[in-house]
Amino acid sequence: MPKTFSKLLSSAFFFLLTLIFLLINLASAKSNGFSNVLSPKKIGLKREKLSHLHFFFHDIVSGHHPSAVQVASAAMTEKSKTGFGSVVMADDPLTEAPQRNSKLVGKAQGIYASAAQDEVGLLMAKTHTFDLKTGDAVVEYNVYVFHY
Repeated sequence: MPKTFSKLLSSAFFFLLTLIFLLINLASAKSNGFSNVLSPKKIGLKREKLSHLHFFFHDIVSGHHPSAVQVASAAMTEKSKTGFGSVVMADDPLTEAPQRNSKLVGKAQGIYASAAQDEVGLLMAKTHTFDLKTGDAVVEYNVYVFHY
């Protein structure tokens, strides 16, 4: 599997896992630079609250200190167009701005794998930068969460 595709694949899988984690664990949001509680009246809500989380996800696969690494693969993974069989462990920083040295607001930690042989069933949006040489990505996310 080409290294660039593997890195993009790992970033997308980890984004989905992180988003699910954030949605499940969000109890309330305070305005601290990366989240805001939006006015329900202004957007026509009655009982629900709507919070907006805005952050940048850094999936670093190059250099001496990567934040995501492939930890296992199948014999066919390198030949697969989808990276089928690859398993990646990640400890990616979430920051307030696209610069890696901006304020750390959280971490996206977990494990993900490529489980499709014929197609990549991933969604990746709002990419801020992607380095084709290194495979490193900075992804900007705006997450809106309804909660009570």
